[in-house]
Amino acid sequence: MDLLKDNIPKLVKKLAIPASIGTLFQTLYNIVDTFYAGKISPEALSALGKSFPIYFIIIAASIGVTVAGTSLIGNSIGEKNEKKTLNYFTHIIFYGIFISIIISMFGLNYSENIFYIMGSTKEVVDLGLEYTTIIFYGSIIFISVVSLNSLLHAEGDTKTYRNVLILSFFLNIILNPILIFGFLFIPAMGVKGIGISTLISQLICFVIIFRKILSNDRIKLLSKEYFSLKLTYFKNIFFQSMPIIISICAYSFASGIVFTYVGQEGEFATAGYGAASRFEQILFLPVLGINTAIISIIAQNYGAMNFSRIRETFFTAIKYALSIMIFASLLVFLLADIVTGLFSNNSEVIDYGSRYLRISAIVLPAYPLFFISNGFFMALKKAENAMISNMIRNLLLPIAVFYLAMYLSADFNTFFWIWVSFNWSYSLIYLLIVLYYLKNHLDKSRAIINP
Repeated sequence: MDLLKDNIPKLVKKLAIPASIGTLFQTLYNIVDTFYAGKISPEALSALGKSFPIYFIIIAASIGVTVAGTSLIGNSIGEKNEKKTLNYFTHIIFYGIFISIIISMFGLNYSENIFYIMGSTKEVVDLGLEYTTIIFYGSIIFISVVSLNSLLHAEGDTKTYRNVLILSFFLNIILNPILIFGFLFIPAMGVKGIGISTLISQLICFVIIFRKILSNDRIKLLSKEYFSLKLTYFKNIFFQSMPIIISICAYSFASGIVFTYVGQEGEFATAGYGAASRFEQILFLPVLGINTAIISIIAQNYGAMNFSRIRETFFTAIKYALSIMIFASLLVFLLADIVTGLFSNNSEVIDYGSRYLRISAIVLPAYPLFFISNGFFMALKKAENAMISNMIRNLLLPIAVFYLAMYLSADFNTFFWIWVSFNWSYSLIYLLIVLYYLKNHLDKSRAIINP
């Protein structure tokens, strides 16, 4: 694929479909974990749900490293600067290792406190720590995988990562029941087995991606000079990734707020919401795949100053993503009871989960407006714009929702209706900001270059 010349709608499809399929299996991976946690007990299901805001710190770092690597390497490829391309690749790996060490230290020391802040019982805290401790010990593997893969994404290869995610999903299906319930000489490990299964699967992903990278033509040009640490590259990576990491960590904070409020109605409410939200993640996948595609396409075209292709890519992405999510919202509304029943046979858990999904269905079409707009700014190396937006949506708005709900003494349903209205309002505002930027910055730049 030539990201600078090929037809935009076809490029979006070619890049987004493999990325979406890969992310689908990554999410199905998490759903398998949730399914088996429900087979252990409602408390285990609640523990896994509450571990998500904590585990999301690793996800945030992975996304930050991926976006920084993809956009900076992609821009360098667009500029046809091989030296910068290889320097960014080696430095993104070193940077990922450093970030993973920091995250592991934080997670291992503060996870217990976070569980208690969310109003967990001691049983749920103990079960949650069995899982998160293993996950944080393995964070260096998770982040190294996406560091290596950033080069492949920048080149337009989303298929390799898709394939390893599919493989890890099937490995998880096999390993989870064996490690959770025991088999032959392998003892039953319960929730801890879910974490070990994840660690083994990610290690295999790392080996496959590493071998793929070694066969890349650009890697054959690496020499000692590219492994000599240079502050300039670290600085650029830091300022491109850290706003994303911080802002997405705010999503972890938002998730924690939701679990804290929902937890006031008991662990069954938490279990129902946690299971339902895991299913909801599947529906975001096409949007995330399209987002991956436009970051690769826009990054290279921005480096080559092809401003008209940037505009076309953005509007194509919005059109595709919005159509998909309108259909998804109808699907969620109709299947709410069935979906939650897959994770638990407890009627109270099912009731809470299905109530959440029916309300959540209303807000699904708003998400493409936010995520595609965020991807637009990330690809232009305007990470600070994405950070501000994420901080508003994932920090300020959740706090506002929480205190408004507390003031109104809102029940479970009312809390999420407030959540829906706030998310729709902000997504529309963010879209208007992007349209303003397109008209007053990119279009004017295009006019100067092509008078």
